Amino acid sequence: MRITGGLLKGRTTEVPGGKMAIRPAMDRMRESVFDIIGPSLPEKSFLDLFSGSGTIAIEAVSHGAKKVSLCEMDRAKAKTVFKNVSMTEELGVRIDCHFMAVELFLKRCKGKYDFIFMDPPFPYRFREQLIQTVSERDILTECGTLLIHYPHEDPLPAQIGKLMRSDQRIYGRSIVDFFKK
Repeated sequence: MRITGGLLKGRTTEVPGGKMAIRPAMDRMRESVFDIIGPSLPEKSFLDLFSGSGTIAIEAVSHGAKKVSLCEMDRAKAKTVFKNVSMTEELGVRIDCHFMAVELFLKRCKGKYDFIFMDPPFPYRFREQLIQTVSERDILTECGTLLIHYPHEDPLPAQIGKLMRSDQRIYGRSIVDFFKK
């Protein structure tokens, strides 16, 4: 996969193996999402949930985010993820990597983030509950944005907890919703 924009544009990342298959975020979708949020990313915090290869977190750093964390459940992907995210160190940013279930990470999370990107596996059925957890635990900053990528066959409500859908983009058979407080 390639980084689609920012200071690391054109660099490539490896797709890790592991027990769970990776469904890389489509380049076109990733590029479009970062065209939308990119101008707001400099100096902001960013959380990449269901990270897979770490490419979304790297895109955030490439566009100027400074405090970046990722969470991926499959520890078998760790070696590849660490190799991929090491490229951000040349920009002075070290991505904080967590290898655990996203649900557990959110339960333990003490920080707040300006941007949270969720890209759960398409068969995952607890999207709404994850957004509810972010809302209840107040993990999103006051002016922050939560983005979630999911299949169009499984629509989400326009409001979940204190978060309201502010935008929706359709990419083929998938959707990215933008939620704000």
